Amino acid sequence: MLKSFVLVGTIISHDAQLSTVEFNLNPATNGGPAIAILQNTTIPCEVKVGQKIYVVKQEHEENATITCKDIKNENR
Repeated sequence: MLKSFVLVGTIISHDAQLSTVEFNLNPATNGGPAIAILQNTTIPCEVKVGQKIYVVKQEHEENATITCKDIKNENR
């Protein structure tokens, strides 16, 4: 199991309740992007096409967090 990770996603469409988010691997691989459907209430910023979101899980945290800001590792 991964103890820490960062997924970078881009909102590619949305309606009043749900957003479709495309997650790409960095660096890119042959697998292509992953698509997720998220409730708009889980996205802590303005929901709009092109908006970047980050799913962040750090070692000391039990659950991943969705944020709209690029989080720098403050422990380095």
